[in-house]
Amino acid sequence: MPHFDAKGLADEYFKELGIPTTFLRTSFYLENLTGFGMGPKKDSSGNFKLSFPIKENTKLPVISSYDVGGCAAGIFKDLNTIGKTIGIAGDIVTGPEIAQAISESRGVPVSYESISADEYRTSGSPVAKDLANMFQWLEENNEAFCGRRNIGFSKQLNPEILDLKAWCLAHAKEIPMMEMDMDTSE
Repeated sequence: MPHFDAKGLADEYFKELGIPTTFLRTSFYLENLTGFGMGPKKDSSGNFKLSFPIKENTKLPVISSYDVGGCAAGIFKDLNTIGKTIGIAGDIVTGPEIAQAISESRGVPVSYESISADEYRTSGSPVAKDLANMFQWLEENNEAFCGRRNIGFSKQLNPEILDLKAWCLAHAKEIPMMEMDMDTSE
């Protein structure tokens, strides 16, 4: 996972420098739902489905990328955060909860479908392999990953942080409702 690996390498570099560093751990960006082909897709029956390679009950910490900045500003204001690792999230939800929030905000029924990481890797998105690896890792390390994100502290850092439902309502028109790619030429 290049985006995880790069963060790990940067963390090691800062540790080697020996300077006071606060490490910020973000969560799944809600804006991913507006791009990368990650939004709901219409299936052959005409129904919209949101498909991720995580089980229905797997928790996914989420945050708006805009709220990361507010949390980072809160960290700079709090000297007690120096030298700490801080995990932030606006919400911790399941795939079906994401589908429901999109459904409510768009006024269109959206169901959730858990697919395999291998199936997701071949979904056609330019970042499908990286994201499938990320979701697979998240599935395998879910308790630890979620346990490192603190919604309450995130709200202390950024009182205006949005949870999933608030973000979906504010950004409903940005979430594409796509047709499935029905290319059968292979």
